[in-house]
Amino acid sequence: MTHHRIGLIVPSSNVTVETELPRLLARHADESFSFHSSRMRMSAVTPAGLRAMNVQRERCVMEVADASPDVILYACLVALMAGEPGEHRRVESLVAEQLATGESLARVRSSAGALLNGLDALGARRVALVTPYMRPLAERVVQYLETESVEVHDWAALEVEDNEAVGRIPGERVMEAASRLDLTGVDALIISACVQMPSLDLVAKAEDQFGLPVLSAATAGAFTALEALGLTTVLPDAGSLLAAQRPVTA
Repeated sequence: MTHHRIGLIVPSSNVTVETELPRLLARHADESFSFHSSRMRMSAVTPAGLRAMNVQRERCVMEVADASPDVILYACLVALMAGEPGEHRRVESLVAEQLATGESLARVRSSAGALLNGLDALGARRVALVTPYMRPLAERVVQYLETESVEVHDWAALEVEDNEAVGRIPGERVMEAASRLDLTGVDALIISACVQMPSLDLVAKAEDQFGLPVLSAATAGAFTALEALGLTTVLPDAGSLLAAQRPVTA
């Protein structure tokens, strides 16, 4: 069994990704993982709050690089999807360049890019999604997905601005929002387009209820981290994305 270090760059008020990602990867049959975080100050999920958070990125990259991670995940989806088209590729490239100056070989991924990667792996081009964001930010996420050739057929915004409160959204509220979506002709349901909104325990349940592939920012992050490491992406009880080995995507 080989051990792998996962570096996380997270908003300071986030707690869920540091809970759900370890739970997911602990299910891996062949490998072990540890998780090492650096935090960007952020409490309110607003455009101003996200801009102030993102300027802390370079410090966080240096801090987490000191732990010699094998993969670094920029773990705040809306921070990048609220930006200009292609922002996740731009930020991943900038982080990789910064790491290269310190001779780090860590692979760089983002939650925003991971969600798109997961949709590509599922062949999902028409989706529905649940977000915790205020409506204007949720609209930015929808627009970002659509610039990446993902049709968002229907979506819900739970309109929780306090990021700490996002981490306490009950699963029943998420499932209720999902049940109100129009899923006609949808290829996949994104049960949580946010690494802070708890969803791991909902993925398999939602697949059973709605009869279609269900993924979240967390399951997409786990899939993409495993793919970056060249490892099997099969994890039990984590939804269709992680149910079978899939061809590696670019």
